[in-house]
Amino acid sequence: MAAAVQVSGGILNIISMESFEKLQSIMYIKHAEKGSYLFWEGDAADKLYYIMSGRVRTTKSSDSGRSLTMYLHQKGDLIGQMDPFQDSVHTFSAEVSEDCKIGIIQRKDLEALLWQHGDLAVEFMKWMGLMHRLTQTKFRDLMMYGKPGALCSLIIRLCNSYGQVKEGHTYVDLKINNSEMADMIGATRESVNRMLSDLRKDDIIDYQDGHIVVKDLNYLRDICHCENCPKEICRM
Repeated sequence: MAAAVQVSGGILNIISMESFEKLQSIMYIKHAEKGSYLFWEGDAADKLYYIMSGRVRTTKSSDSGRSLTMYLHQKGDLIGQMDPFQDSVHTFSAEVSEDCKIGIIQRKDLEALLWQHGDLAVEFMKWMGLMHRLTQTKFRDLMMYGKPGALCSLIIRLCNSYGQVKEGHTYVDLKINNSEMADMIGATRESVNRMLSDLRKDDIIDYQDGHIVVKDLNYLRDICHCENCPKEICRM
């Protein structure tokens, strides 16, 4: 059983503290080093993973062998792909991008908990629905408005997840390079270099110590036809 931890955000944007404490009561703790994997695409989806500290990125492999980064998860996030009461496999891989402390929930323990607590079952369904919508919006970004739209949406998501307002602009606290951004939108590094250069020339973004600074968020929203999703959806 996990020791009590104080958390905010993440899964607590969806479920109550009382429900979280029920989940916490069936967690066991694992430490994972940077570069290791919590699970691979095709593994049995029989566990959920709660991030107590550190960061994890989920990736999807293409037929060509390229890895597409789907999400960047951080402290407070509950990740994994589980269909209660039936067997399934992971369609993503989860790579540890920063040393992590993880709370692991086994499917059999979760099933028992959901049978016992109807309020938790309802909130768990809300979490599953949110994860489904998150995936839908991600694929919308990739397919609907070309690479410029996908890049602009990515920058908006970075602002929502890691942004800090400084001097009227949004400073992205997470340092991310162009190759990583290319992996997140299925583009080449060269095309991302070019698009970012154009945005910088137009005074839409700038850089400060290697961090992106967004100066005109509304321009980015126009390019990607932003639907003003809540931050729980429009995130990394």
